[in-house]
Amino acid sequence: MIRLLIVDDQAAIRDALAVMLDLDPDISVVGTASNGQEALAAVEELTPEVVLMDLNMPVMGGAEATGTLRESHPDLPVVVLTTFDDDDSILAALRAGARGYLTKDADRGTIIQAVRGAHAGNAILDPAVQLRLLDLASRKPVEQPGIDLTAREREVLDLIGEGLRNGEIARRLFISEATVKTHINNLFAKADLHSRADAVRLALALRG
Repeated sequence: MIRLLIVDDQAAIRDALAVMLDLDPDISVVGTASNGQEALAAVEELTPEVVLMDLNMPVMGGAEATGTLRESHPDLPVVVLTTFDDDDSILAALRAGARGYLTKDADRGTIIQAVRGAHAGNAILDPAVQLRLLDLASRKPVEQPGIDLTAREREVLDLIGEGLRNGEIARRLFISEATVKTHINNLFAKADLHSRADAVRLALALRG
């Protein structure tokens, strides 16, 4: 039996997933959580073998929680199940260490396959997500030699590269979210960036 933890801020979705997935003979839903912070505590208490994680949640989002779990429990696979399939969300989740990425229009069989696959050590991606990743990979890399970023702007850029969103960056750096937005606007202007996906590629390029 695969011990599964479900994390979603919407109670109706959380409960529906728990009932649906617990019916599978190979899966046991050991608990649920309504945000990333609760998920971290639940992992310690319930010792799940797979986490099914939403992204956009209050208190702590799914990408930040996934990154924290990757550091504290590197062998615990996280499968993202979210309504978002934009470049920024996909990159944030995968950079944080998610083993799979599905959108919430996935059917029961696909979700079960993703949970089983993650437990077996495989990566499971929604077909639309795979196409977006192929598109991202085919784009011309950002070339920005000699960008004059301040130390704080570089810190913000690095955290974007790790998949953190503005609120998560603010908490990490102990600054306001408004200040984070100012730094992001400045570094986007200096580096001629047009999206967070561009910022992620630049962060990776600057790391060498």
